[in-house]
Amino acid sequence: MISDTETTAETAMPHPSTELFGETRGEIVRLLRAQPRTVNDLAAALQLTDNAIRAHLAELQNAGLITQSGERPGTRKPHSLYALTPKAQELLSGLYAPVLKTLLELLKEGHSPAQVETLVKNIGHRLAEPHAAEFARRPLDRRIDQALQLLGTFGGSATAEKNKGSWVIQGQGCPLASAVSANPQVCALLQTLLADLLGRPVREQCTKGASPHCCFAVTD
Repeated sequence: MISDTETTAETAMPHPSTELFGETRGEIVRLLRAQPRTVNDLAAALQLTDNAIRAHLAELQNAGLITQSGERPGTRKPHSLYALTPKAQELLSGLYAPVLKTLLELLKEGHSPAQVETLVKNIGHRLAEPHAAEFARRPLDRRIDQALQLLGTFGGSATAEKNKGSWVIQGQGCPLASAVSANPQVCALLQTLLADLLGRPVREQCTKGASPHCCFAVTD
């Protein structure tokens, strides 16, 4: 049995959705994580007006975090049901990083460093495949812009500058930071991804260690 003290402590802990999306939108995400709901359902649960809920839903839709997932019959007309997208589910999951780290540890136990790096590079190739045709139709500067946007969808943030005939892509943090500190071969994943998408040689110059930062030099 849970004591009153334990219940109070658990209730006081912020839900991950609130930390990620803000208080009201976080509560909407928390409710939608349990099951699809209508505007009326959400308004009643959060004691807000329908218009206030619609405004928050519009922002969440624009961010690709929720989508309409069907309808529920109503007295005069059907009511749209809203549900979380896979993107939102991934953002809320704390399991991806530890699973990646554990998989890499298991690979290191049965493979040489060179073999692990080859496997990691193959992941980079696979991640690039769905985007390769779209990138190939554009000049290099546009491919650079698209690559920065793609890194953003992966949870990274980066800028690019041209310097003496080459581009330097500099990250403000690393989307694979929790894995890179113990497994520096992981940087080869993004290096391979970028080389495939940009169609140019890419040299990895990342800062590794406790606070890794991405850096890649791209030959023009």
